[in-house]
Amino acid sequence: MQKYFSFEIEKECPKTGARAGVFHTPHGDILTPVFMPVGTQATVKGLTVEMLKDLKAQIILSNTYHLFLRPGQDIIAKAGGLHKFMNWDRPILTDSGGFQVFSLAKLRKLTDDGVEFSSHINGERRFISPEKCIEIQNALGSDIVMQLDVCSDAGASYAEAVEARRKTKLWLERCYAAQKNEKQMLFPIIQGAVFKDLRRACIQDCLPYAKCGIAIGGLSVGEEKSVMYDILSDMQPLLPKDQPRYLMGVGSPDCLVEGFARGVDMMDCVLPTRIARNGTAFVKTGRLVIKNAKYKEDFSPLEEGCDCYACKHYTRAYIRHLIIAGEMLGATLLSIHNLRFLTRLAEQSRQAILEDRFPEFKDEFLSNFKY
Repeated sequence: MQKYFSFEIEKECPKTGARAGVFHTPHGDILTPVFMPVGTQATVKGLTVEMLKDLKAQIILSNTYHLFLRPGQDIIAKAGGLHKFMNWDRPILTDSGGFQVFSLAKLRKLTDDGVEFSSHINGERRFISPEKCIEIQNALGSDIVMQLDVCSDAGASYAEAVEARRKTKLWLERCYAAQKNEKQMLFPIIQGAVFKDLRRACIQDCLPYAKCGIAIGGLSVGEEKSVMYDILSDMQPLLPKDQPRYLMGVGSPDCLVEGFARGVDMMDCVLPTRIARNGTAFVKTGRLVIKNAKYKEDFSPLEEGCDCYACKHYTRAYIRHLIIAGEMLGATLLSIHNLRFLTRLAEQSRQAILEDRFPEFKDEFLSNFKY
């Protein structure tokens, strides 16, 4: 399995531990740190793969839970795998569905064998075991596969977090035993809610199974950002130094920079496309709500200096008109801009690390960005 995957660190910031690296995968190299757009159902909402390549997406995510329910892994396997099914020839990471099951708490039942749940589509009762989770991801053919895990919410009690850790460890052992495809890399997931001792213990649970990548789950689920940063700082020296580190489900620009500053290499989130559909853009000073009347006659781009397709070709006034009129193109243009904002922020962070100026870059960005 190792012959298809490797990770090189090109430079590490001596003050923060931020890393610039290269993650080699069967479908190409990923320059880190990196932001990964989310294509839950084998598509990033409203965008073609050509648009994703134009905004310089290196890797995208899809979701095991959703693709298991619709269209089903057998159809995707018959199509030649997820890459061919969605016409994407770069790396793909598939989330195990653990977070989706967590978010459907009222419809689920967890046991040591796996998770039973009601489909959000038709109410049908379905079951995913650790082995089934890997079987689905094997059929999808993604480059990076995730273990089935239990994601605790921010308000979980210590006892609940202990039980979540126990199941996550048990399921990791079974996922690892089931994963035999050498062209797929399994990432174990560190859970533990907001309890540092459990996080440290979960790292030890994961280390024997982390061969070229480890994930941090269960953050950005309702806790304060300061709590997340504190937990990341506490974990940082304990994580494998020679493997990519993936912080799951985090995508606010300030969180990206703070995460990179704590040694995180990979992040993903639905946030940039979700707020785009609501008419909101990321800009260097924070959020721009395009529906506001002051943009009605504003013929400047969403952000001066941005190299995205939306900013090169359209104005705030036009995009505002599209959003007010309910035209699909408005959400597409804002999605392009928001995703490029984050992929470019990762590129800028990487360059700053390589040039030994990351702390200054971080401070300047955060001083301007008011989220």
